[in-house]
Amino acid sequence: MRHLFQQGRDPAKPTFLLLHGTGGNESDLLPLAGMIDPDASVLSVRGNVLENGMPRFFRRLAEGVFDEKDLVFRTKELYEFLDEASKKYSFDRNNIVAIGYSNGANIAASLLFHYQDALKGAILFHPMVPRRGINLPDLSETKVFIAAGTNDPICSPQESSELQLLLAQAHAKVDIHWENKGHQLTLDEIQAAAKWYQEMF
Repeated sequence: MRHLFQQGRDPAKPTFLLLHGTGGNESDLLPLAGMIDPDASVLSVRGNVLENGMPRFFRRLAEGVFDEKDLVFRTKELYEFLDEASKKYSFDRNNIVAIGYSNGANIAASLLFHYQDALKGAILFHPMVPRRGINLPDLSETKVFIAAGTNDPICSPQESSELQLLLAQAHAKVDIHWENKGHQLTLDEIQAAAKWYQEMF
C-alpha cells in the first residue's frame, strides 16, 4: 500500500495510523497528527481503491452503501499491511492508534469490527457503522473517540450513536463528541480528540 512513515521523537508513544477521507492522500492528515501528539510516530496510508479517480479504502455501491465483500477484503489487506510495516519500521505492532476521517474512519472501524488486536485505540472523525449483523471481537483493551455531527448529511446522528453502542457492547471504552458543522472536520473536534488522547494515552 502506498504510504509514508515518520519516526517520532518518543518510541514509547503510540504509532498513529492515518487514514484519509475520499479523494485524500497520505499527506492530508499529517498536520492533524502533529496537533494530537507531535512526538508520536506516523504511518499514513493511501487507499487502494479509486472512485472516479479519487482514492478510497474500499468500494461502495452508492452513497452510504458499502460493498461489504470489498470492505472485508480491504480490511484484511490493511491489517496484514500493519503487520508488515511494524517489522519494516520497527514500531510496536500492539501500540497503534488509528486516526481516520470519513472513509478512513470507516476502514478503521472495520478493523475494530473484525480483529481484536488490530488497534490499541482509534480516533474516528465522522464514521459510519461498517457492517451490521456480525459478532464483534472482545475490545475491552481498546479505547475509541468518535467525533460526530448532529446535522451530518452523510453520517446521521443515529448512525454515530449506533456505532458507539456496538463498540461499547464489545467492551471498548468509547467517548463521543458532537459538533453542529455537518460532515466537515473541525478544529474543535481535533482539539477535543487531542484532549481525549492525552487523558487516555
